[in-house]
Amino acid sequence: MSTIAGGRAARRQTMRRIRPRRNPAVPLLLAVWAGAAGVVWLWWSNTPSIEGDAGRVLNAGRITGLLAGYLMALVVLQMARVPALERRVGSDRVARWHATSGRYTLCLVLAHVFLTMWGYALQAGLGLGDVVRQTVDSVNQLPDMGKAAIGTGLLVLIGLLSAGGVRRRMSYDLWYHVHLLTYAAVFLTFWHQITTGNDFAVRPAAKTAWYALYGSVTALVLWYRILTPVRLNLRHRMRVEQVIEEAPGIVSVLIGGERLHRMGAEAGQFFRWRFLAPGMRFSSHPYSLSAAPRPDLLRITVKAIGDHSARLRELEPGTRVWAEGPYGALTAARRSRGKVLLIAGGVGITPMRALFETLPGASGDITLLYRANSTQDLALWDELSAIADERGARLMYAVNSPGGERPDISARTLRAKLPDIDRHDVFLCGPPGFARSVYEALRGAGVPARRIHHESFEM
Repeated sequence: MSTIAGGRAARRQTMRRIRPRRNPAVPLLLAVWAGAAGVVWLWWSNTPSIEGDAGRVLNAGRITGLLAGYLMALVVLQMARVPALERRVGSDRVARWHATSGRYTLCLVLAHVFLTMWGYALQAGLGLGDVVRQTVDSVNQLPDMGKAAIGTGLLVLIGLLSAGGVRRRMSYDLWYHVHLLTYAAVFLTFWHQITTGNDFAVRPAAKTAWYALYGSVTALVLWYRILTPVRLNLRHRMRVEQVIEEAPGIVSVLIGGERLHRMGAEAGQFFRWRFLAPGMRFSSHPYSLSAAPRPDLLRITVKAIGDHSARLRELEPGTRVWAEGPYGALTAARRSRGKVLLIAGGVGITPMRALFETLPGASGDITLLYRANSTQDLALWDELSAIADERGARLMYAVNSPGGERPDISARTLRAKLPDIDRHDVFLCGPPGFARSVYEALRGAGVPARRIHHESFEM
């Protein structure tokens, strides 16, 4: 097993005044709703009267189009990996916002296309059955509509491939690269908003604001998705130092580099890792740090659950590494109480191990519960035991019985182990099903939702 020392130094880096934290998502959501209200006001102020069926349908098409255009910018913003979002809100919550915004955007786009084409058909004295013919005519005759049609087709494709049942049958790499077509779809659909949108034609200020919105989002994408990773990797020049087997199917990858402590990474965070080895250069996957960052060393610990993770054991020392990050908000900054319970399921132990080492606390303040199928699957157990002994922390595990029965992790058993659990902060990481059941048990044990901190890295 690998062992990385230096817990006291890492804890000094994470020392913070413990204080209750307000939900950082609230002001962001208020800003989003304020923007949506501005879009509705723009439509309303340019709509003095609505007459006839054609007018009603066309104006419904206008407002759905404006809202779709606004949400498209937000969808791209949520893909930009802006640190203010990633670290304050959390990568998993931003990912959920992105997925929800994408669904609403696609529905609004389809409604906009249908309603607008239907309205044009009504103006021309045609019926509902002529919408397809009207759509073809509009694509051929109106400026930038051809590009908009291609962009809409890409959005539909991305939406279909992101549906739960389809997504689960796709490889992660294929889904990830198809998802990047969102940028092309937004670019193609943007121009017809300016050239054919009546609201922007009659209000130059609105056109300027729209350009500013999309221009700002584009600048953030270029900076944080392209320029920042290039600068990070040129500066730190990371390479694989060693690959070590920790448990059956679980390996640790030690990554060396220059001035790694200046990357700003914290225990509990993750990077997107790309290993420049044959067959792996075009794959980028999120893995958490399994130890606090050191000036010359980072470590990830990964379970082989797919082609990419299974090939990590084959990495040779000296292999170049390309990383993007750090991402995630599952850090000491979320803590609001003196006592902390860390709960890990399976390979979810990786960020929990780093937090177990670095979270400040007196003897007895920190507790770690580790769920695994068997004692052989308790990766990093020797390290965890050493940390517990050094810090006076409490370390527990829950494994299946010899007959295969799962351990009882319920509100009752949690209260029996920690009678004051309702006065703890809880950090939780593990497979989705495990995380949901433990969350419900914690709520049943009296832990407020605001003190249950969880991030899912299945993105």
